[in-house]
Amino acid sequence: MSSLNPAQAPQPRSLAERIRTRIAHWAFVFLRPMTLGVRGVVLDGQGRVLLVRHGYAVGWHFPGGGVEKGETCASALGRELAEEACVVIEGPTRLHGLFFNGRISPRDHVAVYVVENFRVTGERAPDAEIQEARFFPLDALPKGVTRGTRNRLEEIFEGRPDDGWW
Repeated sequence: MSSLNPAQAPQPRSLAERIRTRIAHWAFVFLRPMTLGVRGVVLDGQGRVLLVRHGYAVGWHFPGGGVEKGETCASALGRELAEEACVVIEGPTRLHGLFFNGRISPRDHVAVYVVENFRVTGERAPDAEIQEARFFPLDALPKGVTRGTRNRLEEIFEGRPDDGWW
């Protein structure tokens, strides 16, 4: 996966786009009593982790997204990895934990899976949702990795206790 060429970087979103995004978020929260999302800690054979940079949120995150009505967490994970990073799961995944994401909403939860059996089907073209999708060495993460992402990596690789909070 390659990074976005600075000359191709998307322009900042307009006020109208930001307002539409905020309205859609609140409509989503209002219509659902609880939200559930999935994130994939995708680890390659070279000791690197896959991170994405969204067009609508600051920082670097694990790829993932919402579990849709009638969808399992596993199928949502597979769909989100394919959509956000051109990654197809090819073997078992491991549930790392379930976390309460109260900074997003008082009803949001995130299931985090470790994914080591996968293949990359191509390069993810940048768009308004995903600006970059790249693998990074664990000892050379990019500036701006979110706190929740760092916490999960510390739990998985350094034995940090899981406190249940994103």
